[in-house]
Amino acid sequence: MEEPASGAEPADAAGGDAVEALDRPLPDGVRRRVVALVSDAFGGLTVTELPSQLRQYARFTPNRRAKFAGNAMAAALESEPLFRQRIGERLSQAQPELAAALESGSPPAAADPVDVAAAAYVLRPPGWVKLVAAAGEEALRADAERADEQSRRELERLREELVAARAHTKSETERLRSELDAARKETESLHRKLRSAQSDVKRGEAALRRSHTEIESVRAEASAQVSAAESETRRIRARLTEAESAVEASRRAAREGRSTEDMRLRLLLDTVLESAQGLRRELALPPASARPADTVDAVEPGRMSPKDVAARALSDMDPALLDQLLALPQAHLLVDGYNVTKTGYPTMPLEKQRLRLLGGLAMLAAQTGAEMTCVFDGAELAAPVLLAPPRGVRVLFSKPGVTADELIRQLVRAEPPGRPVVVVSTDREVADGVAKAGARPVASALLLKRLSRV
Repeated sequence: MEEPASGAEPADAAGGDAVEALDRPLPDGVRRRVVALVSDAFGGLTVTELPSQLRQYARFTPNRRAKFAGNAMAAALESEPLFRQRIGERLSQAQPELAAALESGSPPAAADPVDVAAAAYVLRPPGWVKLVAAAGEEALRADAERADEQSRRELERLREELVAARAHTKSETERLRSELDAARKETESLHRKLRSAQSDVKRGEAALRRSHTEIESVRAEASAQVSAAESETRRIRARLTEAESAVEASRRAAREGRSTEDMRLRLLLDTVLESAQGLRRELALPPASARPADTVDAVEPGRMSPKDVAARALSDMDPALLDQLLALPQAHLLVDGYNVTKTGYPTMPLEKQRLRLLGGLAMLAAQTGAEMTCVFDGAELAAPVLLAPPRGVRVLFSKPGVTADELIRQLVRAEPPGRPVVVVSTDREVADGVAKAGARPVASALLLKRLSRV
């Protein structure tokens, strides 16, 4: 079937439009319904059946067409009779009963007037202008009724708010009156307190004046006492000067007496020393080659198996004190080796710790001439300790099962009573043990300070 050109229009439709036409714009409700009808029927047409201005919306969904192409579809529906006819055909197919009723001139009474007006605007049956106008009047009447209902509800709400406002105003007025009464009472109380405070201020001012008078009298008395104290101070200073002079004279006399006693003591000591030397020559006593420390069973460096040596460490007063102790005749210095090295340089490897300590002890031995023994304690080693003891220092390692602490106590017990023995260890147990045996314990930090001066 050949379709007419887009610009052509059936004669009856053209004649109907010429006879009937709207004298006012479509009501908003009818126009929205017409756009919805056209958008729904739009999808049933081909692109060639659409007016040129609507072809760009062919692939839109009905909702998007109604949103973005509503004005264009309404204009095409009014200006393109053929497009309106095609939309009317789709509407007649979708709603045949409503279309037939409109063609017969008797729209259904139960139908929505807006739907009836929209369908009549598209189909253009005889009397469609009246149907559209009636739908517009019905929509205006419904809007008026809704406006009246909203006005009535708004009036009721305003009346309720007015009643509530009046009640609130009444209660607020009563509250303000009660607060005003309370404020008046508070003001009266404050006035009374103010009068009382003014009276207190006056009494305070009077007391302040009395205090000023008393202060002036106290100041005068204090000034007199200060003068007396200064006089007493001068007198005491004079007596102190006399006492210092007397003390200095006593000190000079004591020093002169001490010099005499020192001379007698030195003479006695020289006599004893010369007697001892003469006795030694007479008896032809050889020099002592063995030392008591040599009799203690221990492991010397380089003479033990890998399991004969342990490698374990423990860990600290005034260098002048150590010099005094080592200056005693036949002094013997026993050093808890790892206790000293762990106190002074714990981050170094054990081998370097031993070498550094033994080097310092060798220099100390050369300076003081004292006998020195360094004892090391530790866990089992994988190989014997190859160590050449420095000159003047005896180096001992404890056997397995014997700690360096016990070896130090054995060395102390081996010494004859009366010989000065100095033990260097920060271990409290070692210090207490050797002190009971007659040795003098000193802290490891003391030896480290002394060695730093070597």
